[in-house]
Amino acid sequence: QVQLVESGGGLVQAGGSLRLSCTASVRTSSSYYMSWFRQAPGKERDFVAGINWSGGSTYYSDSAEGRFTISRDNAKNTVYLQMNNLKPEDTALYYCAARISTVLVDVTRLQNYHYWGQGTQVTVSS
Repeated sequence: QVQLVESGGGLVQAGGSLRLSCTASVRTSSSYYMSWFRQAPGKERDFVAGINWSGGSTYYSDSAEGRFTISRDNAKNTVYLQMNNLKPEDTALYYCAARISTVLVDVTRLQNYHYWGQGTQVTVSS
């Protein structure tokens, strides 16, 4: 069983920055694809960004592209989400997710992930 623990959320003014972290309870291997999703109140959980094990391949939602950066430190079993120029519409509960497979799939679909964290709240005030 893999546990994912997120941290780094908080309250920030529009235009500010936050860095989220997600640490896995086990050593991640080359089969681990890691992503961030978010869910605003009353809305579905949406894909934000994903990264492969080497860090050489990243993928972003349209809303995250150019403002957010996903990265990982495999020595620390941790994935990060640097969020800059935050907007009120970025307010949501942010979840870390892990997919343990080398089979290529649509990484934006939450059904393709095997493990989830409990989430960390990000609130952006206007």
